[in-house]
Amino acid sequence: MSQLVTVYGGSGFVGRYIVQRLARQGWRVRVAVRRPNEAMFVKPYGVVGQVEPVFCNIRDDDSVRSVMQDADAVVNCVGILDESGRNTFDAVQAEGAGRIARIASELGVGRLVHVSAIGANAESDSHYARTKGEGEAAVKSAFPSAVILRPSIVFGPEDEFFNRLAGMARMAPMIPLFGAGTKFQPVYVDDVAQAAELAVTGAAAPGIYELGGPDVNTFRELITEMLEVIRRRRLVIGLPFWVGRAMGRVFGAIRGITLGLAPAPVTVDQVRQLARDNVVGPDAKSFADLGIEPTALEAVLPSYLWQFRPSGQYAALKESARNLKS
Repeated sequence: MSQLVTVYGGSGFVGRYIVQRLARQGWRVRVAVRRPNEAMFVKPYGVVGQVEPVFCNIRDDDSVRSVMQDADAVVNCVGILDESGRNTFDAVQAEGAGRIARIASELGVGRLVHVSAIGANAESDSHYARTKGEGEAAVKSAFPSAVILRPSIVFGPEDEFFNRLAGMARMAPMIPLFGAGTKFQPVYVDDVAQAAELAVTGAAAPGIYELGGPDVNTFRELITEMLEVIRRRRLVIGLPFWVGRAMGRVFGAIRGITLGLAPAPVTVDQVRQLARDNVVGPDAKSFADLGIEPTALEAVLPSYLWQFRPSGQYAALKESARNLKS
């Protein structure tokens, strides 16, 4: 019988790519999610019955344990960018990560892969980074042989980074940036999935790997490249961090008053994160240690941001026609 892997958060942006890769390798994949009915799209990733979404609440021991039964390997992709209700940074990224690792150890699971983030630091003043760091510490304590992956900003067709910014550029005449000079090392989602695949199959040694693409860019440079791809001219304005913190407090108060009905375009915690570079450390294990050649941003970005161009899918055709006329 083929081996079984439980992927927590397997219907999310990164998780679905990991699920696809493991299914192609012949693994039976149990996709543990909060809303299985909304994760049915993962079933065609394998043959009939190979990939199954199941309910799980990672805040509950019994729920985590029930979907981990008989698993040969476990992958934890669960993470949040903003808090909502009981799904706080502490509950999901620190306590939830520790719970999965502890139960994996109790059940004798062979391998554990934990997806974290560059910048994870238990001493950080950012709640996001702090809980990522605490989650890593809990994982290493309970499951010392775990593989921990720390990606930089992840890009791909379903990302919430470039898609969101391109959507903003389509509507607004300018793009305000907090941390315009902050450096990022964008990493392609399927490269992260490949690293997770190697870890699940035992081809990656235990430890922490920081995953970044081949290029390092400032936030402003990334926006400039995105604007070139979508064929739009917009004024990019760098704003000081104190303005971002003030805006975050205002939006946070409005969100609290409306009981979460009014979304916050920016939070104080996000501004704190933008104050720090998000790149692979000089002494960190990386893609090179996994034998993976990371994919360049320019090789992928046009394949999914074309929808934000003024002429959409016909932009290249119109440009070609203009060249013929000239």
